[in-house]
Amino acid sequence: MTNSNAINYPLLASPQIQLHGTVDDAMYNNFKGQLAAATGEGPLVVSITTLGGDPEMARAMGDTIRLLREYTGRETLFLGKVAVYSAGATFMSAFPADKRFLTRGTRLMIHERIMNSTVQLSGPLNTLAPVLLAKLNEIQDSIRIQDEGFAALVEGTNVSLDELRAKAPSNWYIEAEEARNLGLILDII
Repeated sequence: MTNSNAINYPLLASPQIQLHGTVDDAMYNNFKGQLAAATGEGPLVVSITTLGGDPEMARAMGDTIRLLREYTGRETLFLGKVAVYSAGATFMSAFPADKRFLTRGTRLMIHERIMNSTVQLSGPLNTLAPVLLAKLNEIQDSIRIQDEGFAALVEGTNVSLDELRAKAPSNWYIEAEEARNLGLILDII
């Protein structure tokens, strides 16, 4: 029989909010509904299993968690199950590192934001530079948003922002044990 830390964290057995699937508008609506139904006392446990999705929806859910903590002082706990990829890791970054948990065998995947875009240049020459500048501004702002999330993810951990930036372009997969050793999570259950 495998030793389990689950006995040390009984609250994690019954998350009040359980999310799975693609991080998108539907997940955000599901999240808000489950949050509204969650009892207002004691720690709030949120679990997620996701292969990723919309980083802005992950940020929106994370902001809700942050505001709940700041306005009510309620403790919030994160439980990642099986896969916490991409936007799931963005959501995880809204929880302090010492309030994050993964189930055995879970993997995190962290990568840079991805943009698929085509810039079409057509028209008088004086109108083309603003089109290119607008796209450059979009890219630069997206990098700033990405770096804010990366900084939140590594805050209070043994991972530096520079290390995360170096590994993210090639999809950094992190097994639960490594995540615990790096301080990205508190423990494995």
